[in-house]
Amino acid sequence: MTSADPPPIRVPRQAPIQVPLRVPVGADAERWVSRAAHRRVLLVVHNVTSAGRLLDVLPLFHDDFRVQLLVTSTGSSAFQGGIRELFAELELPVVPWEQALETPVDLAVSASFGGQLHALRGKLTVLSHGVGYTKKLAAGCRMPDAGCRMPDAGCRMPDAGRVAEPTFGLSPEWLLADGKPFVDGLVLSHPEQLERLRRVCPEAEAASVLAGDPCFDRMLAARPHRERFRRALGVRRGQRLVVLNSTWNPEGFFGNGGDQDVLPSLLPRLTADLPADDYRLAAVLHPNIWYGHGPGQIRAWLDRARRGGLTLIDPVHAWRQALLAADAVVGDFGAVSYYSAALGTPVLLASAAQDRLDPEAPLAAFVRDAPRLDPHGPLRDQVEELLTRHRPAADPAEFVSSAPGASAALLRRHFYALMELPEPEAPALLEPLPLPPYTPARRTAPLNVRTRVRGAEVRIERTTGHPYDAVGGTTHLAVHEDTRDPGDLTHADVIVREGRPDDPRLGGPEEWTAEVLRRYPHCALAAYVTGPDRCTVRTRGGEVLHLSAGPGADAAPAAYASALYAWRAGGGTVPPGGTTLRVRTAGGVHPVTVAPA
Repeated sequence: MTSADPPPIRVPRQAPIQVPLRVPVGADAERWVSRAAHRRVLLVVHNVTSAGRLLDVLPLFHDDFRVQLLVTSTGSSAFQGGIRELFAELELPVVPWEQALETPVDLAVSASFGGQLHALRGKLTVLSHGVGYTKKLAAGCRMPDAGCRMPDAGCRMPDAGRVAEPTFGLSPEWLLADGKPFVDGLVLSHPEQLERLRRVCPEAEAASVLAGDPCFDRMLAARPHRERFRRALGVRRGQRLVVLNSTWNPEGFFGNGGDQDVLPSLLPRLTADLPADDYRLAAVLHPNIWYGHGPGQIRAWLDRARRGGLTLIDPVHAWRQALLAADAVVGDFGAVSYYSAALGTPVLLASAAQDRLDPEAPLAAFVRDAPRLDPHGPLRDQVEELLTRHRPAADPAEFVSSAPGASAALLRRHFYALMELPEPEAPALLEPLPLPPYTPARRTAPLNVRTRVRGAEVRIERTTGHPYDAVGGTTHLAVHEDTRDPGDLTHADVIVREGRPDDPRLGGPEEWTAEVLRRYPHCALAAYVTGPDRCTVRTRGGEVLHLSAGPGADAAPAAYASALYAWRAGGGTVPPGGTTLRVRTAGGVHPVTVAPA
């Protein structure tokens, strides 16, 4: 471009235009459909968080050839990330919001109050997307046109037209338009919500429906599979799974708007203070955190903790399975903490802010009474004290649902009554929680290992910090080959990696271990983990040994390798016929067979 050329025209980027559907709805849809449905059901998505509850109830319409399912997004939420991927997964016809407002439907189901819900052309029912209605949100508007439903930051109404922080979904500001209820069904999970509704918005009482909690019911039905969920997360025998969870909010566990920002210093201490073989760490973050900041940013912020063994849980499809698998939960004032307590799991609150809660909601009472985490105190001591002293309430789920296990039948009856359609003859059932993919801990941060050897028994403790439990033993450094700092490998006593025994890139266990010992003269033992219960090691003296879990053993193969290193450093030798070590960790003894290759 020369100086005489005009500057390039910069066209502002715009959101892609949504083309109205022509089938199965549209002006001439009858011409194109293969089946003419008797009823149309529109699922109204506000954001991924609220969509989770719609996914819970979606199976209630399965196998009914009379019903055409549709989905739309109001576009009114600040959290739009993940919606496109969710729609692609659902594979339902996506109706643009403007077309949805013009399309007659027999039933619209929403799990939030965002958008112009009052303008939909059909019966509308709204479900809570949390543990009842608990949060205060300054979004109320008492102006004649109550279709806005905008958060306070986006409200253009004068202050006189607003009400300070009404309870989200349970106040006139959310339930009335022109002074009248615009919902045909307000689904409540417990009578205590109905009592609050009568006090604050009696006009909407006639629309209320007690129908339990489908989210909690799916958890209750999946409780027999707890051990499967634990194995999916790589939780080993004797290990305790600690789940960290945070709601979206500056005052939440993950936020930095409370009294102090504890997260940056707390996370590395968790992986340092909780021994790797005794504890398994996972994190469940609210979808508004996950999609608001971006999954890539979350992984970047938590990179050090992840390399220390923290696993991030899918916030849509796997968070309930993680709660069922947990031994303890470190959370905040969000619904996940309350669900955890309702399942009987010990909960320690890292953030107990109550300004965002309706003081009359059961969640607020729980937050007031739950034990607090001291972010500066010994973390292991606090977790172990929580586990030791925990006594589940007589009925921990008392206020979660007044109809545990019955929400499917109650909700389907409600939906079909609004559609004026007889229910299917088959029982109303929810989808079982799926078994998550196998995601064991992957620790690439260097591990400080302390051991104590007594004969063939080796007590071992591995942490990313300085172990303190096995007092009086010897220490060594175990480093994963994929450590972030290659300089760690030059000081490592033991170097580890995982791989298939026939992986051509690594050349297999014997070739890889030989290469590592040639490259790093300080390393005394290289361990190639080929499965969840076995590994192949090569010593500096040239021995190639197979280590495999004996009967009842269930510790990490890398721990077996470190135990072998300590045993040999103490003078142990492997006879031609092999030997058995007894590795003591995670409160148990794990027999490990050591055999020459």
